[in-house]
Amino acid sequence: MTCDGRLPLDEQLARFEQTLRRNRTLTEVLARAATLNLPGWYLVAGCLYQTVWNVAGGQPPEAGILDYDLAYFDASDLSWDAEDAVIQAGRQLFARLPAPVQIRNQARVHLWYGEKFGIPCPPHESTEAAIDTYEATTACLGVRAEPGGRWRVYAPHGLSRHSRPAEAGAAALAAPVVGRRTSQLSPGLQPRHRRDSGRGG
Repeated sequence: MTCDGRLPLDEQLARFEQTLRRNRTLTEVLARAATLNLPGWYLVAGCLYQTVWNVAGGQPPEAGILDYDLAYFDASDLSWDAEDAVIQAGRQLFARLPAPVQIRNQARVHLWYGEKFGIPCPPHESTEAAIDTYEATTACLGVRAEPGGRWRVYAPHGLSRHSRPAEAGAAALAAPVVGRRTSQLSPGLQPRHRRDSGRGG
């Protein structure tokens, strides 16, 4: 079950959530991530749209997803030590899951992005602002679990373009790499790189 852009938005959101819930690792990551109480956190990008594409293509929901990207925003301490403390806490929390969880503070991206990729990156004002800058619109997606079991979805370009690879069109060709994947995405897609959820130091 995937998103149809002709449906009312509330029905699109319901179908989107139903589709993501078929990925048991993803739902477990969301549930555990909520206990970290990170400011402005979202599970972002590839693990989300790849789950939708897998379901649409009749593949196992977790197929080809080698890691799960967890973004948060904490500008109160921009040191690597502070971010690394969160990463280490997450390493224990997400241990024994089928795939690792990569945690990055989006408030720090501008400190290392230029040196790593050779392109300057202005400071982000929030996790949502960071998601907005992802190179492919198909990757501009975030989900988090909130108190009471409700999911918060951030999709600045809507949900219908995430429904299946064929509908993503040329944007899919520039989709960010999910973890270490290259050719392990949906058949025929050769993504380049992820912009803001990569490793910093």
